[in-house]
Amino acid sequence: MKDKTSWFIRIWDDVAPEIFGLGECGPLPGLSVEEIPNLENVLDLTIGRIMHGQLTVPRMSTSASDNLKRLNAVLKEYFSDTFLQQHPAVTFALETALLDLGGGGTRTIFDNSFIKGNPIPINGLVWMGGLDFMLQQVEIKIRDGYRCVKLKVGGMDFEKENDILQYIRRKYFRENIVIRLDANGAFKMEDALYKLKQLSRFDVHSIEQPIKAGSAELPELCKTSPIPIALDEELIGVATREEKEKLLEKIRPSYIILKPSLHGGLFGCQEWIELAEARKVGWWITSALESNIGLNAISQFAANYPIAIPQGLGTGEIYTDNIPSPLKADKGLLSWDMAGKWDLLEFMPGEPGE
Repeated sequence: MKDKTSWFIRIWDDVAPEIFGLGECGPLPGLSVEEIPNLENVLDLTIGRIMHGQLTVPRMSTSASDNLKRLNAVLKEYFSDTFLQQHPAVTFALETALLDLGGGGTRTIFDNSFIKGNPIPINGLVWMGGLDFMLQQVEIKIRDGYRCVKLKVGGMDFEKENDILQYIRRKYFRENIVIRLDANGAFKMEDALYKLKQLSRFDVHSIEQPIKAGSAELPELCKTSPIPIALDEELIGVATREEKEKLLEKIRPSYIILKPSLHGGLFGCQEWIELAEARKVGWWITSALESNIGLNAISQFAANYPIAIPQGLGTGEIYTDNIPSPLKADKGLLSWDMAGKWDLLEFMPGEPGE
């Protein structure tokens, strides 16, 4: 991918149009359940429902969990369970815009410790490429203060991938670097366990989706793998509470990785977390390459929970063209710069695209 397309929803009251909530709808081609070529039609219909139904912003309480429950009830009233389940990126945009408006249109989605200056630990993402390119990225991430790095595996020669991991462990053995891997379903079942055993030599924290989503062998692999397995793509399209419970009971992963734009919006992720924690399944949250609008909402949502491990929220810095914001990634931490400013001129009332 060289670029990423997002659509934005702006919601306001005509009494004070300068106060507005913003939400980002940014499905990922090839992963999202939404049909992207038809997305603008869906958004037009969605906005029409809001305008004609005079959608009421729910009164916000001090409880983030209660706010999401109330908001979910409002959205169900104006749309339907089926619509929300089939359009998680649209749902995420609606939730964010309404929570933002309910918070005074200040991009305060949740009033918690994050926007008061308490940073979130994040992993440093190492992009796929040749051996030298990936090693260079690892060195830059660690030099910049990251203590958790995430590498993609399964996309090139397996021995070279082992060489990269061996290099990290030998060079940075004194620095207690956490290594996460993501196979994106690239391993074949017949050699998956062998590869996992080879990779386990490098003290790997976890590996995402070693085999394809929907594979019948995944529950057994989760049971026998020497590396804790995290589910990512496996969760896409699993929408109802009953379906989520069934998946967690059947596969019993070590971790699940949540992206609101893919996994049911903020309320959908809240439900995943509740069900996972009840089964002692770990989790962390990552973005789906949203701009700073979406990343801000996801970061504040994550901060509603005690964060013990790095989250996947460092994606904002990959863009050459992003929306200036108070979000700042530095030294393995994502923080809200109290002196930082939003540049939202393109979203102001009366601007083109309104």
